[in-house]
Amino acid sequence: MHEFFVSFKLAVKSIGSNKGRTALSILGIVIGVASIVLILAFGMGIKSYVVGQVEAFGTNIISIKPKVPDMKVASVQNIRSAAFGAITTLKISDLEAVAKESQNISGWYATNVGQALASYGSNSVRASLFAATSGVFTVDPQTKIAEGRAFTDDEDRSLAQEVVLGSHIKTQLFQDEDPIGKDIKLGGANYRVIGVLQERGSTGFLNFDDFIYMPLRTYQKKIAGIDYTQGGVFALKDANQTDATIAEATAIMDEQHNIIDPNKEDFSVQSISQATSILDEVFLIINILLAGLTSISLIVAGVGIMNVMYVSVAERTFEIGLRKAVGARQSYILKQFLLEAIMITLLGGAVGIVLSAGVVYLANLAILRAGYTVDFSLTWPIVAAGLGFAAVTGLIFGYYPAKRASRLSPMDALRKE
Repeated sequence: MHEFFVSFKLAVKSIGSNKGRTALSILGIVIGVASIVLILAFGMGIKSYVVGQVEAFGTNIISIKPKVPDMKVASVQNIRSAAFGAITTLKISDLEAVAKESQNISGWYATNVGQALASYGSNSVRASLFAATSGVFTVDPQTKIAEGRAFTDDEDRSLAQEVVLGSHIKTQLFQDEDPIGKDIKLGGANYRVIGVLQERGSTGFLNFDDFIYMPLRTYQKKIAGIDYTQGGVFALKDANQTDATIAEATAIMDEQHNIIDPNKEDFSVQSISQATSILDEVFLIINILLAGLTSISLIVAGVGIMNVMYVSVAERTFEIGLRKAVGARQSYILKQFLLEAIMITLLGGAVGIVLSAGVVYLANLAILRAGYTVDFSLTWPIVAAGLGFAAVTGLIFGYYPAKRASRLSPMDALRKE
């Protein structure tokens, strides 16, 4: 222990006596550690936000979406393909069959998403359309009516030209005017406004307050000219029976589509827990890749530390020789210079973490002003990871200069002076 404190004291003295050189060495570590810490903090914050938004739809639900056969799950590309007609095999009747035949389904709705020019009087806006069956107002806990009413299943089946406005769309088209009972134009046809939704805000990168909700069959027949859906959502009576319900729904869908080989399935049945697990894996891979890329800056900084340590060894050759001449062991010299390198990198790591904390604070303010609720924070594991990267950098890149110092011959070192 005494040996450690002596080495620590000498390392502090050496670092303090070369402030300019030490500052330049630390700068690279500061940048490298700050980059890694910010990547981890932002990655964890965004993951928590996205997972939270997905779970906001309810934890007791499963979804059925179209997918390309031979793929395990529905992807963003699958859904985009369905929107443009590449996958057209999922019908409302398929989802109705699942809802009727499964014993654990308490409610459901099918959806399509599109766009159309909406206008009222002199006001017009390019609106996003959320076409759904009437169950959306009971299954989705965040779709709540503020004024008027929701459309019914009978109105959906009769192709009623009725809409429910998101709160922001209502303001854009009607300002302070009461919209209930008035007609807006969608695609050149009149649609009666029967309700306005409560303000909901954004989910992921979608702002549901900008949507116009309308009956799904009306959208399919009168606006899009299609007969398929982009997916369905089912509420479960018992969340503990999720896996059994998924298996049951899969069997029903196989029967609907006359599928025997599971590899030929053109649909995917997933639960919220499966979706969040996939998100966890995706974000983990992304964070590892980004951390790996940013660690390159630490490697560059480590090379700088190595050069500084070699210079320090060269400047202190006589000191090393003198100490070895009076009995200092090789391991003692090695530990002293290695400790010095680690202290420099840890100091840089600490400064990098303080800098990161400031950036995270400013990022949270900017996100809050933009209307989002993403929470970026420096957790203890992230701080430990930053300091760990710094310490490992000092250990790796300080070892060879320290080894060289420890192997100096006392006679050669004294002779150089």
